[in-house]
Formats: sequence, structure tokens, C-alpha cells
Amino acid sequence: MLFRKLMAFNSSRVRLHEENANFAKLIPSGAMVLDAGAGAAPYKALVAHANYESADFEMFDQPYAKSTYVCDLKEIPVEDARYDYVLFNQVLEHVPYPALVLKELHRVMKPGGRLIYTAPLFYEEHGQPYDFYRYTSFGIRVLFEDAGFSIERLDWLEGYFGTVGYQMNSMGNCIPRRPSTIAKGLVGILLCPVMVMLKAQMRLLSVLFHWLEVRSKFTSAGYPKNYVAIVVKQH
Repeated sequence: MLFRKLMAFNSSRVRLHEENANFAKLIPSGAMVLDAGAGAAPYKALVAHANYESADFEMFDQPYAKSTYVCDLKEIPVEDARYDYVLFNQVLEHVPYPALVLKELHRVMKPGGRLIYTAPLFYEEHGQPYDFYRYTSFGIRVLFEDAGFSIERLDWLEGYFGTVGYQMNSMGNCIPRRPSTIAKGLVGILLCPVMVMLKAQMRLLSVLFHWLEVRSKFTSAGYPKNYVAIVVKQH
């Protein structure tokens, strides 16, 4: 059981919780909060002091928390300027028309309202067929500024240790171990024990790098798995 927990450890989830917890501290009691693309609503408890609403199209094959609005995020059925704060985590890569979604979030937010954004730069396809884009820091800036937001903060969500941990875990899971899938003939047979050993090493190293990430956010080189931004609706 402990081994399985270690193999499943993901430092990005730790960083996501930290960032959303810090954002929640900015939210005063009674403020209106929208969780856009809430899914299972993992951060709802962080804003229990606020008036929480959620919106999701609920099309993935996954468990959902009960959404306040089941809708497309480019057409949220509420009045203008309803929300003071918006949680927008790991969603933008799943919408085919990101500019329209950001325009709609801008519409439903009050002037001066704040939004937390997270989404991947480096991640495998997921939530198929609803997985469309990956965003660089420059793309994030252009999309939000074009939608009428100002960027208050734009940063790596996790450091490069987290990215390496993710890639090593992927290697441990995806590198083939059957001779016939490694290469044809004798080459596949000879490489088989190497691949089996490599898979085990990558899984163990993945745990090490995720552990390092939680203790030290290394950003001097490499690239993040995700970006985080805090943006403000301009008056």
C-alpha cells in the first residue's frame, strides 16, 4: 500500500493546493466565487467562507461534484459582473475556443475581480477528445490581455524537479518490457532486461524528484510542467 502511494505521489497536486490556498486567503467572507470547470471541486473547501458557485460542461468520463451550472464556459448563464473571484484550474487546455471562454469569464467578473489560472505546458494528452492546447507564458499573457485582464503574477507552478519527476514516472509506465515491442529479433531479447531495470529505476527516481520538488522549487533551468497566473479584470 505504501509503495503504491509513493508511486502515485504528484508534486504538482501539492503546488496546486498551495497556490489555491494562498489565493483563497485573499477572498473576503461572503464574496462571490466561481469555480470555472470545477470537475470534482477539489478546492471548494478552501473557499467555504465565500459564496461558492461552480460551472462545468460535465462531459469527461470522471466523477463530478454537483455543478451549480452545467454549461459551456463560453456561455455561463449568469448576469454580468456577478463574481468577485474565479478559480480556473487545469481547464483552458480543454476548451476549443479559449479566447471566447476568457471573454465570458471577463463578462461575469466584477471590475477589479481576480482570477487564478493554472494549466499545463508539458503534459500528455488527457480527457480525450477534449484536449486541444498547451500554453507558453507568452501565450497566456496574450490571451488574458486580449480578453481585458491585466497580469498581476505569472510564474512556474512547479519547478523543474516536478517536471522531471513527471517525465520519469511516464518513462517508468510507458517504456516497453516485452522483447517483441522493444525491437525485432535478438535486439529485443537483449534489451529486455535493460528496459525492465530502467522502468524500475525511473519509477524510483520519479518519487525522488517529486519529493525534491516539494522541498525546493528549482527554476534556474529547465521548464515547468504547468504555469500559474493571477489576473485582474481591468476597470
